[in-house]
Amino acid sequence: MLTYILIALVSAVVAGAVVYFVTRAMLVNNAASKIGRAELDAQRIIEEAEAQRRETALEAKDESIRLRTEMDKEVANRRREVDRIERRIEQKEEQLDRKTEQVECRDKSVQRRENELEAQEDELKTFKTRQEEELQQVAMLTTDQAREILLTRTEEEMRDMLSRRIHELELEAKAESDKRARKILATTIQRIASDYIAETTVSVVPLPSDDMKGRIIGREGRNIRALEQATGCDLIVDDTPEAVTLSGFDPVRREVARRALLKLIQDGRIHPARIEEVVTKTRTELEQVMREEGEKVAYEANVQGLHPDLIKLLGRMKFRTSYGQNVLAHSLEVSLVAGALAAELGADVNVAKTAGLLHDIGKAVDHEVDGPHALIGADIARRLGRSARIVHAIASHHGEEEPQTVEAFIVATADGISGARPGARREMVETYIKRLEALEAVANSFDGVEKSFAIQAGREVRILVQPERVDDLAATKLARDIVKKIEENLEYPGQIKVTVIRETRAVDYAR
Repeated sequence: MLTYILIALVSAVVAGAVVYFVTRAMLVNNAASKIGRAELDAQRIIEEAEAQRRETALEAKDESIRLRTEMDKEVANRRREVDRIERRIEQKEEQLDRKTEQVECRDKSVQRRENELEAQEDELKTFKTRQEEELQQVAMLTTDQAREILLTRTEEEMRDMLSRRIHELELEAKAESDKRARKILATTIQRIASDYIAETTVSVVPLPSDDMKGRIIGREGRNIRALEQATGCDLIVDDTPEAVTLSGFDPVRREVARRALLKLIQDGRIHPARIEEVVTKTRTELEQVMREEGEKVAYEANVQGLHPDLIKLLGRMKFRTSYGQNVLAHSLEVSLVAGALAAELGADVNVAKTAGLLHDIGKAVDHEVDGPHALIGADIARRLGRSARIVHAIASHHGEEEPQTVEAFIVATADGISGARPGARREMVETYIKRLEALEAVANSFDGVEKSFAIQAGREVRILVQPERVDDLAATKLARDIVKKIEENLEYPGQIKVTVIRETRAVDYAR
């Protein structure tokens, strides 16, 4: 048994050794084969690398040859360009040389010409001096005297030419300005239309019957005296059927008297105590009416932000008239016209409309304050917060101040349009005749005037001048002088056109 075990062990050892050596031999063979393959791979890689190196070397050589060829071409091109530039420079130098020679020749020619001109100038000076001496001997005048005569004649000729040119420019400017002004004024007047209301210094109060006259007079005239004392107006009770007349120059007082009398007539209780009570109440109501009228007019004119005192004064103008024209209606019309003109001319519409509405505000208090109503109104507007431009437009609309702004001229123009339009104002025949005579007297006061005629209700003066004493240029100056004198000496609504007519007639008879 043991023997078998030993034999088995020995067999196992021998078998293991055989396996070891066989395995080792196999590993050695495998390693040798791998080494061989590795050597072959290395040899192949070396050969491929050598081939790649040779190929790269060839490509690098080809590239260097190509670059060298291109460089040679570029160098050749640059060399040709340089040669071309050198040839052009040589040509330019040749041209410059030729031009330099030409300039030198020209300079010589110019110098020669200058020398000739200097010689001629010297000859001319000598000749001029000799001629002046001869002229002085012939004319018996020195050079200064001749120069003075020549300058005087030239000055006269130039003055005549300038006068004619100024006259032509004035005619052109006047034609253009008249055309544009007529267009603007026509557009404005067409847009603005207002009614005309004529008022006088009396008011007529209708009565239900003639019996009411005795009750108004009262016992021994106490009622009529109380009414006149309370209102400040005269009450005229005459033979006019069913009517009595209130007379007074203050329209506000006259309106208070009229309203109070109507209330007394309706109430029937007429006695001094009642009269005083009704007059006081009517005066308070009229204050409210004036305030409402002022607000209404400010709203119609689209003028906002007015002081309450200005509103009250505006309403007070409802009962004032100027040449028969209601002052409040006139102020509203001036405001609308001024706003339209300002819009046409690109001026400040708000300033023009406000100044136009307030331009106659001084008439509401002018019987209480001394001074022209324009300056009074300007002072009121200034104290009640109106701007300096509005104040200036109010103060200058009748010429108390010189207009300095466009709005000031616009307000004055609008005032003239409203006052001068047909039917706006009326005047007595005596005043009308005096104004016409005054216009003709102003025109006749100038030298050279033969006749003058005031026409178109005093809105135009046509003047006939003596042609042998007044030429065309003097006629223009005469018209301007007459206009200036009319503006300084006369008062008139609107504007007055002055036309100077110069006519030369030649008359002969065939016998």
